[in-house]
Amino acid sequence: MRKDESLDFSLWMLIYPLFFGLTIWTVYWFELTFGFDFTHYGVYPRTLSGLRGVVLSPFIHSSVEHLYSNTLPLMILSSALFYFYNKISWKVLLLGVLLSGFFTWLIGRPAYHIGASGLIYVLVSFIFFKGIFAKNRRLIALSLVTVFVYGSMFWFIFPVENKISWEGHLSGFLVGLFLAIIFKSEVLRKEKYDWERDDYNEDEDQFLKHFDADGNFIEQLEDDLPIDDEVPTLEIKYHYVENDKSIN
Repeated sequence: MRKDESLDFSLWMLIYPLFFGLTIWTVYWFELTFGFDFTHYGVYPRTLSGLRGVVLSPFIHSSVEHLYSNTLPLMILSSALFYFYNKISWKVLLLGVLLSGFFTWLIGRPAYHIGASGLIYVLVSFIFFKGIFAKNRRLIALSLVTVFVYGSMFWFIFPVENKISWEGHLSGFLVGLFLAIIFKSEVLRKEKYDWERDDYNEDEDQFLKHFDADGNFIEQLEDDLPIDDEVPTLEIKYHYVENDKSIN
């Protein structure tokens, strides 16, 4: 098989996620150190002032537990995004933040919605669905790992707990699915065998000569094997000698 594109590692694929994690921790440290409360900068649905939370809410968290629960998933998933979907990673991040925040503003309860969980749901949803749509083995494997690790998050897109912004989670999930659908190019494509290529020449493929028209394997017979004239053949000669039956 051949690969349509290669995955090239860059140090920035680790630096950017680390920067995201440090940023949200720095904002929370600033609140504690100087006595600020940035909660009112979150998304407050269907109000003009609440629109600023579309951009600002991913950086605001209510507690250390809230912050910790979002930090690792954000860094891990964004690292996967930058590595496997490097060409569209920033588009996914920016559109994910804006669209998930805006839909939360549209459908949310009258309360301040804060935290990076909406963006995390965007990443989980995008990585899972994009891997399935792309039909690439590596991306499908990534999708399965994502669902295995973060599959339990699915239940929180429903109103199972009043203190959790399920509206933000649902918005992020739907936006991730939407982005997985619209970004059809600039990602790893389905891996192809050599005979699936447009420039493939069947006459030059020695491997396919062992198959018939129906795809059945044809065993190579002895008569078809090449004979090397230079290889010496073994010749056995028998000489008859009369047995002497006399006894001395």
